[in-house]
Formats: sequence, C-alpha cells, structure tokens
Amino acid sequence: MRVAVVTESFLPSVNGVAGSVCRVLDHLRLRGHDAMLICPAPAPTTYAGFPVHAVAGFSYRQFAVGVPTPDLRPRLAAFAPDVVHAASPFVLGAAGVFAAARLGVPSVAVFQTDVAGFARTHGLGLAHRAAWGWIRRVHAAADLTLAPSRTAVDDLLAHGVPRVRRWGRGVDGALFDPAWRADRGALALRAALAPQGQVLVGYVGRLSPEKRVERLTRLAGVPGSRLVVVGAGPSSGSVTRALRGTDAVLLGRREGEDLARAYACLDLFVHTGTDETFGQTVQEAMSCGLPVVAPASGGPLDLVQDGVTGLLHPPDGSGARVAVERLVADAGLRARLGAAGRRRVAGRTWQALGDELLAHYGAVVASRAGVAA
Repeated sequence: MRVAVVTESFLPSVNGVAGSVCRVLDHLRLRGHDAMLICPAPAPTTYAGFPVHAVAGFSYRQFAVGVPTPDLRPRLAAFAPDVVHAASPFVLGAAGVFAAARLGVPSVAVFQTDVAGFARTHGLGLAHRAAWGWIRRVHAAADLTLAPSRTAVDDLLAHGVPRVRRWGRGVDGALFDPAWRADRGALALRAALAPQGQVLVGYVGRLSPEKRVERLTRLAGVPGSRLVVVGAGPSSGSVTRALRGTDAVLLGRREGEDLARAYACLDLFVHTGTDETFGQTVQEAMSCGLPVVAPASGGPLDLVQDGVTGLLHPPDGSGARVAVERLVADAGLRARLGAAGRRRVAGRTWQALGDELLAHYGAVVASRAGVAA
C-alpha cells in the first residue's frame, strides 16, 4: 500500500501529533508499505527511509504551522497514493484532505487537537463556533475520521461530523515500565528530588495555555510531598512564576530513557488539562505503574477509572488537592491504583494500533473501489 501522510506537525517539534506520525511511519516501514510525508518546515529530509517534503510556514506558540502551497496536489498525484492520511488536519492537513478528494483518492483524517475546545476555554465564543464549522467541513470531506477517545468521537458526531470511528494511541510498555525504578540514574535523580523521602507528585507534558499547568500551584505544599514538573513550552515562563516560592522542581523537557527515568522517580501523576482528545502522558504514567489524578473531562475518561486506576475530580480542578493529599497519605492505595493502571494499558502496543490503522486504510480503499465499480 502507498500512503501519503500530511501532518500539521512533525519533527523536530515534540508533541502528540508529531509523535503519533512517527509511530505511523515506523509501522508502515515495519509492514513493508511505501509512504511519503508532507509537513511544515523545518523538518528532516527523510524519516524511516521515507521522503519528507517540508513546506514553508510560520511559528505560532512554538508550533510550526505549514502553509499549503500550489504544488501540494501535484506532489500527491506524483506519488500516486492508495490513501491519504491527514494528521490533525486544520491548515496543511485540511489542504491534504481536499486535494485527495479532488484526485479521487480516499483519505483518513485523524482528529487529535481540540482547537474548538481551546477557543471555548479561552472565552472565544465566535472562534469556537467557527472552528467547529471548519472541522466539520474538513472531516466531512474525508472518507473516515478517527478519534482517540469516546469523548472525542461523541463530540465530533454531536457537531455533525460523519463517519467517525475510534482509534486510540499505543504506548511503549518496554520504555514506560516500572522496572526503571531500579535504574541507577533514576535512583540518583529520586535521591536528589526527595532527600527527605518526600512523595513525589509529578506532571509530565507540554507547558502551554491549554494544558492549564498553572493549576499545579494548588498542589504545591501538600505535607510530605514535593511537586515535580517535566516539560517545556510557551507557558514555561508563567509556570515558573506561578510556582516561585514553593519547593517545586522544574526539570524541563526530557525524552527517551531520560523521560522514563523521570517517570520512574514519581510516586503519582497529575494531569491538568480539560481539552485533551486523549492524554498520552496519562497512558505513559499508567504504563509506568503510577496512579493518576485527573479532571473528569476529555480523553482521560477513557483511561482513568475513578478509584480503580486513579482518582478523578471536577473539571474546574477544585478536587485535585484533596485527591493528591489522599494518595500522598496512603502508599498502599498508590500501589493498588498504579498496578491496576499498568494492567489496563498493557495490551495497547503501537504495533497493535498500527495494524488497526492499516485495517482502516484497507476499509476506505475497498469502499471507494466498490463505489467506483
């Protein structure tokens, strides 16, 4: 199969969209398919042996936004794909969906970023309605829309988006594994972060307005604990200012094994955003055997079962501190919830999710061929 991937974000950016696109390309290579990628500049020239075509664009809140160019459709036509995969289509990805439609090529649109939700959160009512109108138009032009959680599927259907199926996210269970707690580097980091044996309460993820990371200030100073923040982004400055005067530690962005060591240091994980279509760091934390405290909103509802794998609180964050205090005071509860979370995500490998995606590709290709026949 020949797959053209058009994405709103790619390397060197580090975010959920770029990460999932890398996993898709890795899986296409593993299964012997051919692919090409169109993404915003700057970008590598190849990935997984596939050509990468970068288009010019601009930066918005440290995101590279690609600008569709007239050669997009000819470039897709020259590759002659069997299917076009549009990752989080809104600007460049939207152009990819429309180009595929004009070429008569089936497309699969992957909904990952709740742009409309961000607008609502920031009180932009007109922008919220306009965003949903555009999302509906883009995704209606695709043969299939894949959303990562039940909440996201329901939102899309409620706003008139047709042909929506659920396609989750995989997790690297070997990298995000409780065994990292015995790693020498992880032990040294924990000793530095908790010299008096404090319970480490951690957030891992992008520091940006929609993540509402400043809410972590409510969790600073819980007796017997210390707050640890792992990540970077446009809100780094405001988060640093918000936590000034507390004993919270900001470790900055970590990747690969360094990220696994950071998770391994923690005793529990807190999530702050309310507009997540999925919540990949929640799943990574669960894979590491950490109990999760999260708002009862969005993607985490698919992952966190209240009182079983973690603790949920109202979306306004009002119950977060009580939940954290409960877990800080009860090591046995932390262990039980963390073990249950690890079991819950154990089978969600990227390989299994990749094969599921290939089945979706095959279905839209077969459906389009049946219509043509």
